[in-house]
Amino acid sequence: MTKRVIVTGASGKAGSVVARDLLEHGYEVRNVDHRPGPGSSGPDDAVPLLLADLTDYGQTIEALGDGAWGRRPDAIVHFAAIPSPVHATAAEVLRVNVTSTHAVFAAAAALGVKRVVWASSETTLGLPFDRPPDYAPVDEAHIYPETSYAMSKVLGEELARQFSRIAGMTVIGLRLSNVMVRADYERFPSFWDDPQLRRWNLWGYVDESHVAQSVRLALEADLTGADNFIIAAADTVMKRPSRELMAEVFPGVPVAADVDGVDTLLSIARARAVLGYDPRFSWRELY
Repeated sequence: MTKRVIVTGASGKAGSVVARDLLEHGYEVRNVDHRPGPGSSGPDDAVPLLLADLTDYGQTIEALGDGAWGRRPDAIVHFAAIPSPVHATAAEVLRVNVTSTHAVFAAAAALGVKRVVWASSETTLGLPFDRPPDYAPVDEAHIYPETSYAMSKVLGEELARQFSRIAGMTVIGLRLSNVMVRADYERFPSFWDDPQLRRWNLWGYVDESHVAQSVRLALEADLTGADNFIIAAADTVMKRPSRELMAEVFPGVPVAADVDGVDTLLSIARARAVLGYDPRFSWRELY
């Protein structure tokens, strides 16, 4: 099993969850980020932090190689990025996300690291769905990048395919839905009366435990090449049935026959079948 793992962006919301979970499951973990955060704030913490600008290839290869352990890691989990289209200008989001992803993949190839797991995004699927989806649940083939953030992730997926071909790396992209930590569920009742409020991602979400599970599975899966998987909860954020929501908000869009009750409209079928992904927790346990 892969044991020595660098998590880029472990100072952020999802990255810090992943780093803590890997520690709890027996991995050695280092955080490479441009700032301290809840996942790691210094060299004496459980997850030591190495500061680096991952848009700079020289800093990236130094940090991912000798900087972290003095020898190459077994794998890299790349979560460092501008986290949404609203956190910077469109041009800056595209520049930072594509440049840093290229630098991490290129450094991994140069160092001989054979597995990279990274945070792609549900935005690749067509969010915010101002244009209705072609069908539901949307799956990995449903690619309509509508923002510079989504485009940065689509380009990252193409970079993954390129570096996999060139360097023989296994590169697994996780198209994460809207990540929720437990405090976030306090907001859910405000969604229930108006289905328009969360139409932008087909009422999807993903719990922090699901994200952590998907990363561990991707690190350990018997896979080669480059691949991408939608990672979402098994249900929606709503109390109303998924078919009813689709009929009201996206009339005429075909819904698969096996969608039942409050099933997710972001297909996790491939993640279940290939990775063994099994997102058991639901916010409904809290209400």
